[in-house]
Amino acid sequence: MPADKNAAPPQPEPLRVPVADSHTHLDMQSGTVEAALAKAAEVGVTTVVQVGCDVAGSHWAADTAAAHTPVHAAVALHPNEAPRIVHGDPDGWSRQGARPAGGEGALDEALAEIDRLAALPHVKGVGETGLDYFRTGPEGKAAQERSFRAHIEIAKRHGKALVIHDREAHEDVLRVLKEEGAPERTVFHCYSGDAAMARVCAEHGYFMSFAGNVTFKNAKPLRDALAVAPLELVLVETDAPFLTPAPYRGRPNAPYLIPVTLRAMAEVRGIDEDAMAAAISSNTARAFDY
Repeated sequence: MPADKNAAPPQPEPLRVPVADSHTHLDMQSGTVEAALAKAAEVGVTTVVQVGCDVAGSHWAADTAAAHTPVHAAVALHPNEAPRIVHGDPDGWSRQGARPAGGEGALDEALAEIDRLAALPHVKGVGETGLDYFRTGPEGKAAQERSFRAHIEIAKRHGKALVIHDREAHEDVLRVLKEEGAPERTVFHCYSGDAAMARVCAEHGYFMSFAGNVTFKNAKPLRDALAVAPLELVLVETDAPFLTPAPYRGRPNAPYLIPVTLRAMAEVRGIDEDAMAAAISSNTARAFDY
């Protein structure tokens, strides 16, 4: 491995069965969209779901999906964006720079714009939304939950997949889904629960999308969850440029590295990579209705 930790990992062996990256952030990766899609396609990653995290990023996702056939969009306010809008929280998601707190009215305006984008045909998901208790403290919980409930309603009204960001908030995420009634297609992005939670998700038909962290040495609970999750509810993602799979942890992630994670997932499941890829390809198309 080169000493330069910023160097892109090498291209993996291509998959024989094409798959989709169910969650990526092309706008945060180096290079052009065209180059990223071409590099991914060379290894059998022929479809990506580009995910927005604030109003500007959601517009970018929708525009990119409209311009590129292999790209589908998901639009939302990230859980950490909601308290930033309401309270001027500096730990919010937005990359647009600090601006004064806008209050509840500003959150309503942002949600209305997400609602408008969610109606577009090339927008296949509403997310990533949910709850994040790692970066947002108790003072931000009310704004996060209000935003999450609004996104659930938007997803149901437009018939789009709900893409959930759940960080250290498992019980409350499941509670809100129960209280609001989950959309027909609900995806736990970068699944972070254990095997017991995977069984709960399975009971409700929630999709579980596994990222590169399932390959990390300390990720046995994730592998245990993957082992018990119904194969028909399993997806794969990069969450690029984050969560680069081992042995490249800490280096830039991108959709072309999906084969590394998928092969590790196939090993956990005890099936060959073609069977894993075929299941994931079918599942992703079903989850996002494309």
